[in-house]
Amino acid sequence: MILRKIALILYYGVGYYLPDSYFPVVGGVANAFRIMLCRRIFRRCGKVLTINRKAYFGNGSGVEIGDNSGIGAECHLPHDIRIGNGVLMAPEVLVFGDNHNYSDPEVPIYLQGKSSGRPVRIGDNVWIGQRAIITAGRSVASGTVVAAGAVVTHDFEPDVIIGGNPARVIRNRCDAPGAVGFGREN
Repeated sequence: MILRKIALILYYGVGYYLPDSYFPVVGGVANAFRIMLCRRIFRRCGKVLTINRKAYFGNGSGVEIGDNSGIGAECHLPHDIRIGNGVLMAPEVLVFGDNHNYSDPEVPIYLQGKSSGRPVRIGDNVWIGQRAIITAGRSVASGTVVAAGAVVTHDFEPDVIIGGNPARVIRNRCDAPGAVGFGREN
């Protein structure tokens, strides 16, 4: 418990501001430092590739991240997200964990509290583009590619490319150019 709190203080006080992992010479060391701290903070932390600068995840108490996954610079994640294996997250991805209640027009929104639904789940082998937004309670299925700037407001089948606001299926990954190894015959 104390080590976790110390790791949180070091992460947000120092590691949060260190250079990105791709920064020459010191980037790798900064990345390794952030990962070391997150192993103490997260509920589960696999063999993570990157946790880039200014990645925010609250107190991180329920964060689970699988092997060969990475969190891009300036990503904002809820404290209870589950990220699978082989997930690539570009910079500035926003994932929301809860929402304000607003159903009673007679009561000011700030007095209605927050709803905490099911946590966001990201499957294996997912690529999330820069500035994508994933709303509370969503499950991003394995094999999904989320286009840059997409706003994900509902769940989709696995192995699709989604984009837009609100996000919609652009095409199946098997139909994408260069989709070798995903059911496409050569």
